[in-house]
Amino acid sequence: MKILCYSKCGTCRKALKWLREKGKNFEERSITDEKPTREELVQWHAASGLPLKKFFNTSGKLYKENHIKDRLPGMSDDEIYDLLASDGMMVKRPVLLLDDGGVLVGFREEEWAEALGEN
Repeated sequence: MKILCYSKCGTCRKALKWLREKGKNFEERSITDEKPTREELVQWHAASGLPLKKFFNTSGKLYKENHIKDRLPGMSDDEIYDLLASDGMMVKRPVLLLDDGGVLVGFREEEWAEALGEN
């Protein structure tokens, strides 16, 4: 399993702590140092079952400064993938890539517990 995080993000730190407390083995990847590629985002979107807009870090400075909320309705999926791939800070985090191919975006403890068999 792999987790994409930003070291200064409180939610990421909380998710990492939770994984460690559960004794899970995982590989950590910096979402800023090794930003997601367009191809990865396409694959993760398909595996997640989520609407594409759920991959945006809507609380982020870039999202707000670039008025993404207003631009999204007029954008194609291709344009959205390119925008998300342009900067790791654009992507909601953490992103958890499960060994079975599943993808979780954002940390919601109940969802993670279910996905990882921790109920």
